[in-house]
Amino acid sequence: MSETQSTDIAIIGAGPVGLFAVFEAGMLEMRCHVVDALDAPGGQCTALYPEKPIYDIPGHPEIGGGALVEALLAQAAPFAPVYHLGHRIERLSPVAGGGWRLESDKGLALEARAVIVAAGGGMFGPNRPPLAGIEAYEGTSVFYAIARREEFRDQRLVIGGGGDSAVDWAISLAEVAKSVQIVHRRPKFRAAPESVARLHALADAGQVELVVPYQLAGLEGAEGRLSAVVVRTLDGEVRRLPADVLLPFYGLSTELGPIAEWGLETEHNLVSVDPARFSTSAPDIFAIGDIVTYPGKLKLILCGFSEAAMATQAIHPLVHPSEALHFEYSTTKGLPT
Repeated sequence: MSETQSTDIAIIGAGPVGLFAVFEAGMLEMRCHVVDALDAPGGQCTALYPEKPIYDIPGHPEIGGGALVEALLAQAAPFAPVYHLGHRIERLSPVAGGGWRLESDKGLALEARAVIVAAGGGMFGPNRPPLAGIEAYEGTSVFYAIARREEFRDQRLVIGGGGDSAVDWAISLAEVAKSVQIVHRRPKFRAAPESVARLHALADAGQVELVVPYQLAGLEGAEGRLSAVVVRTLDGEVRRLPADVLLPFYGLSTELGPIAEWGLETEHNLVSVDPARFSTSAPDIFAIGDIVTYPGKLKLILCGFSEAAMATQAIHPLVHPSEALHFEYSTTKGLPT
């Protein structure tokens, strides 16, 4: 077990609502650590539709999921949040005197005065392809989400999948990668028609190779570094694709996971909260975003933003019990120094 870290608020979930909670907490001079099972911030926006337009964000007639995440990260940055990506919180236990201890599947130990659960539809995790030894390459040559495409400049990329995420990233990464090969079990892709048309145009121009109908079959490399990805047809035909990176985009598994064991009151696999404070049935644990339910709940990002503001206001007395909270607009208050 690693050394225990401490913070004011532990936020479980690095999707848009969790990221905005960092900003709202920072405006109230509360420190945050953010934990997410994915290896990049942004939740579904990053993993599933980074380039798909979103039309209901106030002030943005249209903004891509990835661009929204980048803006939220920049907004949170002045408050120096600590991100623990690729960690799944497995255990939650009360701390004497108040607060909670969180422990992850990879040895992270974190103590916080309050916890905000912003886990979207639940605990997100990648659907891993059944490839022997893939764990040895995860985080170095195998990635299930992308934070910055620039990290893949001039690399040989193999993308697995045929949905929106695989197609969108193939299109985007073709601009920076040395090569892009997209592996799918059939010639037809399950993405937006305009995206599929762009993908085929890039293939015709030689900027992307469509490796169809193939499936991922094996990995070659050493010490966590890939040298090739082996693919195979249903008829047994095998190809070896030279590669530096494998990006398997087969969607995310969503479930309450360990959250279901934390003793929180739930309804239809959603966490019940008080809509005035967004407190759960457990002391000092709050929940916001798509994972919560209450009368009149709307599963919209903009509603989650409001919930983040209200939850952090409710947490302030726990972190600063001797300080009265006087609400001020950001236009008059500015950023805390």
